[in-house]
Amino acid sequence: MNTQFKIYSIKKQKVVSLSEIIADMSKRDVLFFGEEHNDSVGHYLEAEIFKLLNQKYPNQIALSLEMFHTDIQPVIDEYLADAISEKNFIKEGRAWSNYSDYKALIEYAKSSKLAVIGANAAARYSNAVTKGGLGALQSFPKSSLAFLPPVPIDTASGRYYEKFTDLLGGHSMGTMKVYQTQNFWDATMAWSISKFLKNNKSAKVFQINGRFHSDEKLGTVAQLVRYAPKASMLNISAFPDDGFENPDWSKFSNLGDYVIITNPKVKRSY
Repeated sequence: MNTQFKIYSIKKQKVVSLSEIIADMSKRDVLFFGEEHNDSVGHYLEAEIFKLLNQKYPNQIALSLEMFHTDIQPVIDEYLADAISEKNFIKEGRAWSNYSDYKALIEYAKSSKLAVIGANAAARYSNAVTKGGLGALQSFPKSSLAFLPPVPIDTASGRYYEKFTDLLGGHSMGTMKVYQTQNFWDATMAWSISKFLKNNKSAKVFQINGRFHSDEKLGTVAQLVRYAPKASMLNISAFPDDGFENPDWSKFSNLGDYVIITNPKVKRSY
């Protein structure tokens, strides 16, 4: 698998190894891995990085995932404690349909007794924001607040908004509500990470999310700066690229601290 990816350090402007990223985390608190959700090589790398981080910084690493929600944290903890079956974990934890892509991470955390953070907002909350904007969160009862970041949430206009509207094909009122949902996801993940860091002073968090959430250090990265201004972060942007054989790294210089391109010929996970 080592021949199916290439890692480029933006700071050093050269191709580096995985060990370079691991060493770079020595004085950092959070490592973002921005993935393409169906990138098989990317999923392999996530599991490898998680293992290497734990070997280098034992008992300090926690895994944070976009793929699980804040309200099912007890289910995650129950599975890690081996108190419930995998079948119940997948069903009651509302695991993504491609859970098999993340299973190696969960199982490594379980066997190594590492924390896993369900970082994202449940669909019922994000649907409310898409329908009624961020103001809709204020209508939820107090019992819901344990799963929600504080409001109001900064909608991080500017470059992130421009990227988002380009993705959706232009500005509109509907686009703005969907954009607020995107910001809500970002804020929830950042808030979840910041809470964990606050409660675990020596911890390092390995956060995995779709790369739009962290490319250019926007989205969740920018929100985490607000929630945890003293936290030191690195971010990786990983994706298949047609120029894999002879990369033009200059095209990717704005994406993060490290860019990982994977072989587009490798079969996608779905």
